[in-house]
Amino acid sequence: MSLPEAGLTPGPASGTELVISSTVRLPEGEARARFATVPVVRLGTADGQGRPHVVVVTFAVDGDTIYTAVDQKPKSGTALKRLRNVGENPLVTMLADHYSDDWETLWWVRADGRAVVLADQRRMAAPLRLLANRYWQYRQAPPTGPVLAVAGGPTTGAPTTGAPTTGDPASLAAPREPPGGSAGTG
Repeated sequence: MSLPEAGLTPGPASGTELVISSTVRLPEGEARARFATVPVVRLGTADGQGRPHVVVVTFAVDGDTIYTAVDQKPKSGTALKRLRNVGENPLVTMLADHYSDDWETLWWVRADGRAVVLADQRRMAAPLRLLANRYWQYRQAPPTGPVLAVAGGPTTGAPTTGAPTTGDPASLAAPREPPGGSAGTG
């Protein structure tokens, strides 16, 4: 089977690029609402040569900016690939999705934008507060940063037929509590 027959076209980075299109689009407001319902998103970056890198990240949204921070979860070191990539190529994508064995309820929302690394304590303060308001773990062990700020916001998404909205934008600010009770503010 040739690349075009398989839905693939030659791409600059690896020789192939998967081309996927959807004829069903979510209205922007609904895309933003669905994006807000998920606890984590996939952050896609690429280095200066176009080599992709994807990681799962926690996030908070403020208007048209999405924030994610380097936190205390185990990592391979402090010079993270996502931060190096943004320094070389600021264009990023973030993907929120809902999977279910009931394929009638599947959906995804993507936010494409331009990222900057915030390392100054003053510039990180508000995004870190947003993240702590959303995740109880960050109230117990605040991230030290740096913070990635992605300008753009969720605007592209597709449901399967009949997929309901699973939340509203207010859920973005709602704290995520630990299993079995309140985490406190300690």
